[in-house]
Amino acid sequence: MVRVLAVDDEEPALGELLYLLRADPRVRTAEGAGDATAALRRIGRALESGPDGDDGIDVVFLDIHMPGLTGLDVARLLAGFARPPHIVFVTAHEGFALQAFDLKAVDYVLKPVRRERLAEAVRRVHELVHATAAPAASEQIPVELGGVTRFVPVDDIAYVEAHGDYARLHTDHGSHLVRIPISTLEERWAARGFVRIHRSHLVALGRIDELRLDAGATSVRIGDTDLAVSRRHARTLRDLLMRRAGG
Repeated sequence: MVRVLAVDDEEPALGELLYLLRADPRVRTAEGAGDATAALRRIGRALESGPDGDDGIDVVFLDIHMPGLTGLDVARLLAGFARPPHIVFVTAHEGFALQAFDLKAVDYVLKPVRRERLAEAVRRVHELVHATAAPAASEQIPVELGGVTRFVPVDDIAYVEAHGDYARLHTDHGSHLVRIPISTLEERWAARGFVRIHRSHLVALGRIDELRLDAGATSVRIGDTDLAVSRRHARTLRDLLMRRAGG
């Protein structure tokens, strides 16, 4: 079971959030704080206690707009610690999803909070807290779907298609358009095995099923999709695939 700190300067909203959290059987304890200062004091005790201590906190459900320090400020401060609690943002504003992504938030829940949506956030935290011998949580990227912000694991993305200042993320279950240039994702995900094969495409090496050479042209097959490989990227891609295969 997870230990929760909920932070919101609006008392009715905080009360409702705590009520819903305490009703979830996966939540061991749910404490509240009415501003960032009180929250940081409580988190400080948790960090001193350690994750297995009596004062430990597994996750902080953070409002964003608060007097003084915002929820984003609190998350940035926590990012400097070796083993900070997980962060879930709970906000009425959709426009901070990218900042949440950069701060490695587990989830981004929009107000008014629905019981089902909050339960999904708790489920994600619960899995991370109780994962057996798990490394750091898989990176996720926020996408907008009809006014709802979802977090797509980067490991689910097969390839990325450039759309000007936007990028379309292709997964086995569909595609999502995000306002991030493909060049930014190329740099950010290089360590995760993503490589540029064309000015329009970034692909996950592990998702390439076939490398094809036909009349001097190179292409790759990912599932049912064929993608062209530009001349400038063809040799590098072949070398990477051969090394990956141990050839």
